[in-house]
Amino acid sequence: MTAQPIAIKNTGLVTSVGLTAAATCAAIRAKISNPTETRFIDSGGEWIMAHQVALEKPWRGRTKLTKMAAMAIAECLEGIPREGWPELPLLLCVAERERPGRFDGLDDQLFSEIQEDLHTRFAPDSAIVAHGRVSVAIALVQARKLIQEGGHALVLIAAADSLLTWPTLSVYERAERLLTPRNSNGFIPGEAAGALLIGTPAGKGELLCAGIGFASEKAHIDSGEPLRANGLSTAIKGALAEAGCALHDLDYRVTDISGEQYYFKEAALAMSRVLRQRKEEFDLWHPAESIGEAGATAGIAALAVAGAAARKAYAPGPGILAQLANDAGQRAAAVLHFRGA
Repeated sequence: MTAQPIAIKNTGLVTSVGLTAAATCAAIRAKISNPTETRFIDSGGEWIMAHQVALEKPWRGRTKLTKMAAMAIAECLEGIPREGWPELPLLLCVAERERPGRFDGLDDQLFSEIQEDLHTRFAPDSAIVAHGRVSVAIALVQARKLIQEGGHALVLIAAADSLLTWPTLSVYERAERLLTPRNSNGFIPGEAAGALLIGTPAGKGELLCAGIGFASEKAHIDSGEPLRANGLSTAIKGALAEAGCALHDLDYRVTDISGEQYYFKEAALAMSRVLRQRKEEFDLWHPAESIGEAGATAGIAALAVAGAAARKAYAPGPGILAQLANDAGQRAAAVLHFRGA
């Protein structure tokens, strides 16, 4: 059964390679990367490298998340009168609750702190979405419902996340999941914030989300079970069914993959199981190459990059598959189409 599409009206991003969506997307297009030394040392005695966001003050912890999120939201809501902000529901995407070293207060304090920083309030229908990298897909479903059933003209999705604390880094370092001089099968940790303004399709020049699918992967990265990509394949099939198209109708893929072989293998397996018509090219874009592992912000960054590529006409085509996965086994996919100007 096909679903009614929703449109991504505007975006905001704050990353290690740019403090706006335009700057970040331009840096990602140019494959610019900006990892720097952290205050932490790995077990081999080397400084752990990370994609750190440079702000005007050396904020840390939840305060820095608040500042980054407020900047991304303010950018995303440019053109929306401030007196109209309280009518917008805010769906705030944060780290999953099982993430090691997760900041305290993400479920009950971060939302209020963002409102205070922006000197505003958001609609009572607002919510916290605590599912890490798949959060944006869950938020898109909630936004669609708020628009199509709840009577809201616009919904704001935002995310803020950081892996740059020792309780988090130490767990990943012991598990040999960080990219270091001694380990090539890992990711560079990062921090970022992002925002998407969602509404009803109104015309040309918009990136439309036409279908969303979900599933669970039993053979997640820590399970030790053989990977067959059952979860991601099911999620992709669900998104394609909602969008009323086949995988070969799309032009490229964008993902939250940040460097680990497990997730690249999963993406390849899923494509082999779902793609039924040969394609000469089917690129896999991964913005984490420039911004690092950004946790809950990864999905928003992927959609922002897809939107920028479509509007500036450097994308391989108008049809996009976004695929997302978190360590707990949740899998999500979204089918996007750009309605050309």
